[in-house]
Amino acid sequence: MFVSYKWLQDYIDLTGVSADELAEKITKSGIEVEGVDVLNEGIKGVVIGHVLEREQHPNADKLSKCLVDVGEEQPVQIICGAPNVAQGQKVAVAKVGAVLPGNFKIKRAKLRGEESNGMICSLTELGMEGKVVPKEYSEGIFVFPADAEVGTDALALLGRDDEVLELSLTPNRADCLSMLGVAYEVAAILDREVKFPETNQEPTAEKATDYVKIVVDAQEDNPLYVAKMIKNVKIGPSPLWMQARLMSAGIRPHNNVVDITNYILLEYGQPLHAFDYDRLGSKEILVRRAVDGEKFVTLDNVERTLTAEHLVITNGTEPVALAGVMGGANSEVTSDTTTVLLESAYFNGGTVRKASKDHGLRSEASARFEKGVDPNRVRAAGERAAYLMAKYAGGEVLDGAAETDTLTVEPAVVSITLEKINRVLGTELQMRDVKEIFDRLQFTVSIEGDLITVTAPTRRGDIRIEEDLVEEVARLYGYDNIPKTLPIGSSTPGKLSEYQKKRREVRQYLEGAGLYQAVTYSLTSEEKAAQFALEKRDTIRLAMPMSEERSILRLSILPQLLEVVKYNSARQNDSLAVYETGAVFLANGAEVLPEEKEHVAAVVTGLWHSHLWQGEKKPVDFFVVKGILEGMFAKLGLSEQVEYVQAQVDGMHPGRTAEIRLNGEKIGFIGQVHPSVQKELDLKDTYVFELSLKAVLEANAPVLQYEAIPRFPSITRDIALVVNKETVSGTMKNIIIEAGAPLLKEAQVFDLYEGDKMEAGKKSIAFALKYANPERTLTDEEVTKVHERVLEALKEKAGAVLRG
Repeated sequence: MFVSYKWLQDYIDLTGVSADELAEKITKSGIEVEGVDVLNEGIKGVVIGHVLEREQHPNADKLSKCLVDVGEEQPVQIICGAPNVAQGQKVAVAKVGAVLPGNFKIKRAKLRGEESNGMICSLTELGMEGKVVPKEYSEGIFVFPADAEVGTDALALLGRDDEVLELSLTPNRADCLSMLGVAYEVAAILDREVKFPETNQEPTAEKATDYVKIVVDAQEDNPLYVAKMIKNVKIGPSPLWMQARLMSAGIRPHNNVVDITNYILLEYGQPLHAFDYDRLGSKEILVRRAVDGEKFVTLDNVERTLTAEHLVITNGTEPVALAGVMGGANSEVTSDTTTVLLESAYFNGGTVRKASKDHGLRSEASARFEKGVDPNRVRAAGERAAYLMAKYAGGEVLDGAAETDTLTVEPAVVSITLEKINRVLGTELQMRDVKEIFDRLQFTVSIEGDLITVTAPTRRGDIRIEEDLVEEVARLYGYDNIPKTLPIGSSTPGKLSEYQKKRREVRQYLEGAGLYQAVTYSLTSEEKAAQFALEKRDTIRLAMPMSEERSILRLSILPQLLEVVKYNSARQNDSLAVYETGAVFLANGAEVLPEEKEHVAAVVTGLWHSHLWQGEKKPVDFFVVKGILEGMFAKLGLSEQVEYVQAQVDGMHPGRTAEIRLNGEKIGFIGQVHPSVQKELDLKDTYVFELSLKAVLEANAPVLQYEAIPRFPSITRDIALVVNKETVSGTMKNIIIEAGAPLLKEAQVFDLYEGDKMEAGKKSIAFALKYANPERTLTDEEVTKVHERVLEALKEKAGAVLRG
């Protein structure tokens, strides 16, 4: 809701309260003010000018040479490109030295050889949005009324010397969707009186009921319908002050009658509609549900197909308006209209919402009906509009109104004790304090002992229960004034569990290693659900899936991560590393809830390092991804408990995949995606891992042991061993470490040879062994003895012999 500070002063005295101070007070009372927009900020030097002469520019077909009186001693020459500029007009002129929005400064200039001393401005050039500029001036300059005084501030006449508060209203505060509603709120905050607008006028001898009869078939949808009749109206532009207020609120002016209905919408929060009585074609207004398939052309000249769920206003036979949403093209007010039927009604919010949604016609009127209008303001709004039409459209208001009224809305009556108010708020308010607050809100209050009974006006439809009254007292008393207290009783300070700490460490480590976190759907398709699953179980299907692509709970995270990489690769982001920690869902039978287990998975593809200046490119391979995992296990203190064993996994490369074991138990796998899967996804070589994060984080890491830095030198021996091709280096390393203990400290593979100089079925693996004793320097004899024991163990257990 946009609230004009100057307009608000029509209803309440704001002396001593600036717009910014008012915004702060409203925010502190519970309605957030998102900002205060100063409409003329940064603009100066714009005045009313009178075009004395206008002639064609001698050197340009689309330019005019104008002589303009700007209130100075001599008129000035201004070159103007607007197509609608003409002699005799009153226009907005930015004089030399003026500043327009965007810090655009006006200087003397020559345009096609002719001097220009200023600029004749359109409304958009003065900072107004194009969508609110009257249509007749949307392609040119704005023409002021003939009585506009030359040389005066043009921005003041346009209402731009104003500040607009933008209220962010919650759905329960529909009462503030009007200037009067905001005035009530501000009056309560400032403890001041609300001034009501003028509505009295002298009606004619003729009665409205002689011209129209109201019949309502759908009384649940429309319990109150009031029609005022105004004769002899003269269609023309509305007063400039009214146009300015509408534009500041984001509504485009049309003509005096339509503008008045929109003005009342903003002033009272009550939507109105004006029909051209002579085009109705009957003396009856029938409100009914539409017939399925019934056609109707709305004001935007679009033919709408209606259903029985839509409420329509008809002339007895055919629709003339979609109730609460939009009028019909067959009864709109035009420049020839002389008699207006003014509708002011109470429509059911749900019915209006249905029509608005079905036809995509969200409007200021429909929004107010949906949230709820004040039923006791329906007639008053109609009377106010009729008053303005008599004043600004020369109309004659007929006596009374034609109406149908079956509305029974009673004000809400809620009782509460002073003790409960103080107990909930933690305050020590006295009865007089609480009564004063309700009096400022203009709620009717009666007090019996400690019991307070409040009758809330119908404009406050949000007041229903005791807690609503507590909220009203709290916000008007001031949230800042409520005492601060600590909870009573024992409490445990919040902290992360050990599991949560470790999970956070894993995420931070993977991101530090260069992987991006992804969050993918837990729902997938039947085809992908079981791919790469660590545990093979039945899939779990949703009872009511949104689509087949999202119908099964996943057993693995990898299929979704591969889709992420595929999506990025298709957009030329083909070097990518992503990971996800999330749940997979394992079935436990038809009548048992599934088991959730947390997994961690990653996908890496493309280049791992790229230093083009140095000519260095390192594509991802198995050992890059394995190194990432080893770093993670090291951070968790599990390095010694993890081993990698060659394995076969569906969808993975048969020779580049390993099973990951923790303390001998399988927890996941690592490797390259099978070439056929890569081809199907249009990916380069892609490496992945997935493991049970639950198993990793719940594993007990050994107590950290610190060792002194060795004081004595170590001895290194290299051995090249010939073994069968099927022999795994990890097995050999375990044999070496076991046989060489305790002097053997390290064993690392540094070479593999399978060339033509090796006999068929054999390979050569070279290890670097490091021996050391922390207490003394080793002798060659000691090392040789242990080294021979290692070679003997390799021969017995792995069939390995030294390469000659």
